[in-house]
Amino acid sequence: METINKQYKPLAGLTLQELQKVTADLGMPRFVASQIANWIYVKRVDSIARMANISKANRALLSEKYCVGLTAPSNAQMSEDGTVKYLFSVGDDKEVEAVLIPEDDRNTLCISSQKGCRMNCYFCMTGRQGWHGNLTANQIINQVLSVPDSEAITNVVFMGMGEPLDNLTEVLKAIEIMTAEWGFAWSPKRITVSTVGVKPALKTLVEQTSVHIAVSVHNAIAEERQSLMPIQKLYPIKDVMELLGKYDFAHQRRLSVEYIMWQWFNDDVKHAELLREILPSTDVRVNLIRYHMIPDVQKLRTSSDERMAMFRDYLNGHGITCTIRRSRGEDIAAACGMLAGKVKNEEENEKTTPVKKSNKKSNKNQ
Repeated sequence: METINKQYKPLAGLTLQELQKVTADLGMPRFVASQIANWIYVKRVDSIARMANISKANRALLSEKYCVGLTAPSNAQMSEDGTVKYLFSVGDDKEVEAVLIPEDDRNTLCISSQKGCRMNCYFCMTGRQGWHGNLTANQIINQVLSVPDSEAITNVVFMGMGEPLDNLTEVLKAIEIMTAEWGFAWSPKRITVSTVGVKPALKTLVEQTSVHIAVSVHNAIAEERQSLMPIQKLYPIKDVMELLGKYDFAHQRRLSVEYIMWQWFNDDVKHAELLREILPSTDVRVNLIRYHMIPDVQKLRTSSDERMAMFRDYLNGHGITCTIRRSRGEDIAAACGMLAGKVKNEEENEKTTPVKKSNKKSNKNQ
């Protein structure tokens, strides 16, 4: 792997158009940009020296200013259920997390888009640590390319640290890399973007991509939602749902609602009925999520299995597909709302180990 420092600019995370500008500025033929993209995004090499079909002179020229720019995770923790949480350094003494969730024939990677988050949701560990900057497309794509056996990833969800639509430009670049023919060539159906409902950016995302959308609702009553999610004041969830109702989510893409359930706060039939009323159509899928306790949040409690089942059955009975999501990785603080850019105390968790990038040769996923 290359030695990486600030004097070299990373190539991973650049779109084909940006790579074409790089090669043009260096006086290289235009086709070299496609070769670079193929080496990084298809063959997944980690150094310019390994780009064998690029001339030695051009590789030397590239290496004067650029590097591939992939960095392996510094640590990993494995949950009892097989979930793995990876820690990535992103500069400024900050780290972010990516979570790999294996299940049957699926390997879903939950990736981060920001250092912390400025949405300040009361129940979220990431939000409570504040916002420390956006991740670059390089830092986002690095999470996908640098976990061990990255070629086995089947799905990516932007549900890690940060609000993806608060970093729209870099997230759109990462999505382009994952879906373009010159990139990973993935179907957009393999990607889900989760958002609290940043309405203008959400409109752009829906119109410029075909990825799945997941909206964190958690409460359909405006005052109650705002008490936990400040974004409600700026972009009311009812308005967000009305916007999404203008687009087709019945065929080529999916719209999901994420709904964390808290005992005696949002888990009764009244809340289920009000949630049903704001959904743009019966094609929306509702995912009920168990609340995972975080420090210094005492007033919220996890709903009982019985109340979650009652909520689910009410929606299913009214034609809305509703499921209770199985919690994964809670024992390593990798579950929904628990990511904080750090691993658990290493003295308490023997499963925390340094991670090296897999050297296994990868194939392009179709």
